[in-house]
Amino acid sequence: MMENKNHTFNFGHVFILVGLFSSSQASLVLVSCVFAISIMSVTENTLMILLIRGDSRLHTPMYFLLSHLSFMDILHISNIIPKIMANYLSGSRTISFMGCTFQLFLSVILLGSECLLLAAMSYDRYAAICHPLRYPVLMKDAVSRFMAAGCWLVGTLHSIVQTIIVMHLPFCDSHVIDHYFCEFPALLKLSCADTSRYERGVDVSAMIFLVIPFSMISASYIQILHTVFQMKSSEAQKKSLSTCSFHMVVVIMYYGPFIFTYVIPRPYHTPGLDKFLAVFYTILTPTLNPIIYSFRNKDVLAAVKNVLPSKFLNKK
Repeated sequence: MMENKNHTFNFGHVFILVGLFSSSQASLVLVSCVFAISIMSVTENTLMILLIRGDSRLHTPMYFLLSHLSFMDILHISNIIPKIMANYLSGSRTISFMGCTFQLFLSVILLGSECLLLAAMSYDRYAAICHPLRYPVLMKDAVSRFMAAGCWLVGTLHSIVQTIIVMHLPFCDSHVIDHYFCEFPALLKLSCADTSRYERGVDVSAMIFLVIPFSMISASYIQILHTVFQMKSSEAQKKSLSTCSFHMVVVIMYYGPFIFTYVIPRPYHTPGLDKFLAVFYTILTPTLNPIIYSFRNKDVLAAVKNVLPSKFLNKK
């Protein structure tokens, strides 16, 4: 009986990404859809950042945090989609050791930081709706900058530690990653070593970056809904409920699959299910975020009207 060789990958090794699509004719339609969605996502988020920087009405803590969310989403799409497209078009599914390390490092920074940032944004909405008189003090510029910097810093430090540990694990002869990008669970399956101690560390990370922020977001929106139902104006109630419901849909779409991937034990996972769930937090939510959080907002729409040439707006 042949034994798997146990060795640590180095700079000269390559991994093989199974990818998101098969080689069938139908995959051409799917890859075209993913490419179109990614272009739309980058365009939306870039426009959002330009609007926030260019219009003084959007120089508020909420939009400051939103600009960081948009920047994270741009980086996340740019980190994953180009490699998917390049591998599909070239027919090669390889990714270098350094390429996989960088993709893992950046994706962990962005996924972790975005989890914390979404919690910070929910606190901002809680302060604005539940404590409107104290909002200028609770969310002054220094506080919002501290929140954004803290999200990036904690996410980066976490990624440095996790990436170093994972990429120094001994891998077996099989170097086929059954995923469309270098993600922790897929890489752990390739290791010949006992990863139980590391997996316990992943559980702790999941609590910090997933369970606790999601609980904070849920608590914030429960308090917001409680305040909304006490409003005397039915129009204000309807508007607030509409906004909150859309926000919660996006939060659930992001955290739900993410929590399943990193919290639920391995026996409940299959490669196909993991790839399907990853699409939600790597492709779909970066596209939906600017639509849900901003383009339905009257201040953003007013900023768009100021930016677009008047001849297009007056054209009938």
